Amino acid sequence: MPLAGKGMLLTSMDINPSDEAEFNRWYDREHLEERVAIPGFLEARRYVAHDGKPKYLSLYSTATFDVLDSPAYRTALANQTDWSKANIARFKNMIRAVARITISRGQGRGAALGIIRLRPAGDLEKLRTALREQLDPQALDGIISMHLIESDPTLSRPITDDPSAPNPGASDWFVLIDATDVIAVPPAAARIAGNAAVKPLVITNSVYNLMWDLAKSDI
Repeated sequence: MPLAGKGMLLTSMDINPSDEAEFNRWYDREHLEERVAIPGFLEARRYVAHDGKPKYLSLYSTATFDVLDSPAYRTALANQTDWSKANIARFKNMIRAVARITISRGQGRGAALGIIRLRPAGDLEKLRTALREQLDPQALDGIISMHLIESDPTLSRPITDDPSAPNPGASDWFVLIDATDVIAVPPAAARIAGNAAVKPLVITNSVYNLMWDLAKSDI
């Protein structure tokens, strides 16, 4: 599969403009490397929105889904640095999806990323089949690879929210569209989101630019 591993952590958030410089400094100088260093984490990518919300997005690939509930990861969550605590407290509109990579087709990763957020309903295997037919980058100019990640409802909770609060999006799925440029994303996303089996389930449809990425071999 073009995506490394079998598990993925997706986090996305807004931040007040007055805090952005510090937020980006923390992400770039501490947080990504700290997470990639956890056993079982393979790589991380940071994005900023071209068209969509929240403004910032990160993807973390793991060797297996179980890494995202491992003692090493749980220890890291329970022992955040002071710098992390200060920045996490400033997150707004946070999305946190702990997910399985169930479909991944194509080759490589692109400079732009489309994300279609779905709230699955009905026959999930039928929906998965419909998406598998749509996630074919070969016929789409500028599209490098396409993927489906499926959130685990128990583990997918924003770390800044009340754990007991309702979280209707905890079971959401995300279609990821890796592209060479942001202009290639909308036609590909429209093809997927317009599918009869998918259209009623679409929550958001966004486009992001890659900021940078970090692999285990880089640290």
